[in-house]
Amino acid sequence: MPICVGIAGGTGAGKSTLAQALAARLGDAVVVEQDWYYRDLSGRTPAARARVNFDNPRAVELGLLARQVRALLVGRAVSAPVYDFTRHLRTGETRLIAPARVVIVEGLHVLGHAGLRALMALKIFVDAPADVRFIRRLRRDIAERGRTPESVVRQYLAQVRPMHERWVEPTKAHADMVVRGDDRTRWNLRGITAMVKACAEVQRSERRA
Repeated sequence: MPICVGIAGGTGAGKSTLAQALAARLGDAVVVEQDWYYRDLSGRTPAARARVNFDNPRAVELGLLARQVRALLVGRAVSAPVYDFTRHLRTGETRLIAPARVVIVEGLHVLGHAGLRALMALKIFVDAPADVRFIRRLRRDIAERGRTPESVVRQYLAQVRPMHERWVEPTKAHADMVVRGDDRTRWNLRGITAMVKACAEVQRSERRA
């Protein structure tokens, strides 16, 4: 039976990079990103959409994410939403996600949602200093999301930093392991992979019992 691995951490900590590296090492694995599940704001004006606090967990349809992860774990493919970060809305298109032996779900709030946590055999928190995370977010949002440096700094101070302190950092307490995101050479990907396989074996043994 498939198992779920959750990877959380602050913005720019290295969650997506770790998730993709782990999936590549495992082989039969799929990555599901929390960022696909931002709520559709097509009913609001562009100015109103731009004012939304996207670092608050209420901005994400975490219930839908949990339902789709649950479906993958029972062997059903799902149609995940496609989100346009430059316009802050869903495109109306979907991406087909096929089930795999390991379902890796990553995002800011995946360890903060009880329904998602209940599905996870292994919970990982990627930790990195605030300055490292900010610089990575700044570069990403300018290069990939059409933001200006001024808007990124303004959003970070008004929303990202306070939401991290309130919602993200406390979820480290739910993690089975904490890894460093500022030095990817110290991830010990081999060790994480071995732990995932051990969790899968424990889960198989429990189901046979």
